Amino acid sequence: MDPDIRAVIAAVAFASTTGKPVAGLFDHDAARDRRVAAERRDDRVKGFDGERNVAFGGTLPEIHDEGTKAYLSFTIEGDQVRGFDRASGGHFEARVGEGVVQVFDHARGTWFAYDVQDAGAAASYLRSGTA
Repeated sequence: MDPDIRAVIAAVAFASTTGKPVAGLFDHDAARDRRVAAERRDDRVKGFDGERNVAFGGTLPEIHDEGTKAYLSFTIEGDQVRGFDRASGGHFEARVGEGVVQVFDHARGTWFAYDVQDAGAAASYLRSGTA
């Protein structure tokens, strides 16, 4: 699965399970900030990936990514998310904690961690205790 899509999954998972907007992510695997934002209102999710300069969004359980022109499907149960990326044909899981999202990419067999940036504070992360 593409690293950009994993970041989108993390942002959608966090916004969808917590109801809080995502202003950005810190990608631990890449050791860098990612300009990915997302928010959920009712059953609609919308977001923007500043890395690729593309929008994503839709009505859950399906989110369309304009960059890959493909859909991501999500099944949300509490703070657990499962789904499928139609662009890569890969399954994923996500676990949402306080200010952090872990995404398991089944094709890679690896977990990827993301800190979630607080939409109300330009440079802080939710689990840093500054939000």
